[in-house]
Amino acid sequence: MEFAKTKNMIWVKHVLGHKSVKNTEIYTHLCDFTSEEYYSATAKTVDEARKLIESGFGYVCDMDGVKLFSKRK
Repeated sequence: MEFAKTKNMIWVKHVLGHKSVKNTEIYTHLCDFTSEEYYSATAKTVDEARKLIESGFGYVCDMDGVKLFSKRK
């Protein structure tokens, strides 16, 4: 669900086309936030980073010249 990815209630309200955020709040209770497990990946080149972003990974930080990415399981 979009809210699990973004934690942005206003954005989810917009995506779902709700007029009131109260309607959106009903659906956020369906999310399972107990699972905070992630896949992780690294990229050394721009092409590797682009492929990770296109497959749903988000940039986390740079460490020792390597870019770190993560995606929820």
